[in-house]
Order: sequence, then structure tokens, then C-alpha cells
Amino acid sequence: MAFPIGPDFVALQVRDLQASANFYQNILGFLREEKSPPEAVLFKPSPIPIALRNPFRPLPPAGPLGLGLALWIACDDADELHRNISDRGGTALGAPADGPFGRFFALKDPDGYVLTFHTNKSR
Repeated sequence: MAFPIGPDFVALQVRDLQASANFYQNILGFLREEKSPPEAVLFKPSPIPIALRNPFRPLPPAGPLGLGLALWIACDDADELHRNISDRGGTALGAPADGPFGRFFALKDPDGYVLTFHTNKSR
């Protein structure tokens, strides 16, 4: 019997590919892949790559996307990353705090996806 292994790739459909790519690269600090398909921008966080892409189907013209999605992204220091993002013009939803998975903070991207950055307790 076959079983799913786990997440291998994350692709977020966005309304404005260039604006979202700029946010992920210049505000969040993700490293951009040199080559991406024409309808997407690839980033190379480890261990799971993230892509932003033009939608497969029309998206709602307004309002947040990804309601109910909880995307947690590991980082080596949540407090320092929070400061770096603030220095680059990003706005978190609150100050870093301690939680069940370590130190964390959350923010919204240009399309309303909520991203939670956390310092993994096991690291």
C-alpha cells in the first residue's frame, strides 16, 4: 500500500506575481532561484522550495487568499528575523513570542497569506 511521504513543494497563487516576488525577496529575504518558469517565481528555502505563481483559475479580486492555511517557516532566530523584516519595511502581526514550536511571529504577504516564522526548538 502506498502512503504519502509529506510536503515536498509549496506553490502560492498570487494576484500580482512581480509585487509578491519583490515582497518575498526584498522584505522577507528569501533567496530567489536564478531560473523560474514564465508563470512563476521560485525561491529556495530549505528543505521545501516555495513558488509564487500566476493562478491556474481566476482568484477573487479582493480579500485575503489562503484562508485557513497555516504556513510555518523555520528560521534560525525569530527575534532577529523580525527586526530584519521591520528594517526592510515589513510589518508583522505582532512582536515575537514564545509558543509550542519555539519563538515565533506572523505576518501577512501582499495577498493575505499568513506566514508564521519560528525558531525550531529542536535546533
